Amino acid sequence: MTLSDIPALPKLGRTWYRRGALYWLCRVRTTVFLIVFMALYSLFVFGLFEGVRDLLPSHARTAYDWAQVVLCCAGLVWGWIKQRRSHRKALLDPPSPKQTWIAKRDHNRQAGKSAGFGAAGGRVLIALAAPVMPAFAAYLVGWLAAWTTVREYPSEVGARRWLQEHPSGT
Repeated sequence: MTLSDIPALPKLGRTWYRRGALYWLCRVRTTVFLIVFMALYSLFVFGLFEGVRDLLPSHARTAYDWAQVVLCCAGLVWGWIKQRRSHRKALLDPPSPKQTWIAKRDHNRQAGKSAGFGAAGGRVLIALAAPVMPAFAAYLVGWLAAWTTVREYPSEVGARRWLQEHPSGT
């Protein structure tokens, strides 16, 4: 089997096949990017939390703080569990390399459409969601942490199965 017979996957290229140093560098790059993203997002959410907290009377702040602690812990665990269940389900029926590229293309198109939502609409949604934003951020952190710590992505499993079914790479 030649290198050209191995299908390329989004963000991993053909490195997934041998899982050498370049593969792990791709995985580390993704993880570092997500850690930076989660840190910046959490700082933003903490600012929203402080803004909402400052609006509350002093006797309500303690109850609000404890409610946020409970909601954040629940959100973190829920995000982790939700991602792990989704991952387990995806491993049972992994996508072929072609399906992976189609899903990536569709995701990129959808992301492009949602970018045009508008600044005013986004500000209104953030203002409405500000009181529960820390719990949402915790859910996102749990989901992303679970996603980056998997042994193998479903796209890799699907590509390996596809290679077994198509040994010539066609």
